[in-house]
Amino acid sequence: MSFWLDFLPLVIYILLIIVLLIGIILGIKTIITLDKIENVVEDVKAKVQTLNGFFHIIDYTTDKITLATDKVVDAVTGFISKMLFSKKKKKNKKIEEGDINE
Repeated sequence: MSFWLDFLPLVIYILLIIVLLIGIILGIKTIITLDKIENVVEDVKAKVQTLNGFFHIIDYTTDKITLATDKVVDAVTGFISKMLFSKKKKKNKKIEEGDINE
């Protein structure tokens, strides 16, 4: 029985040392990997920054196209609504004038 009381703590300490060493190794590898990822992210960020001018031009162009199409749609709908409502108003005026004359 005393053998187990002496042997088991020794085995547990050795296993804890091994787990601690594995943790340290994994931590160092994680730090190295994160540094590599940071370099890649910085590289991608620099490349995207070079495309910002192109994206700005596209954004400006689409805004102007949208503005022009909105004006055309407003003009067409205004023209159509004037034609429809003016016919209804003329009919209403004729009906009212007919009622007054009778």
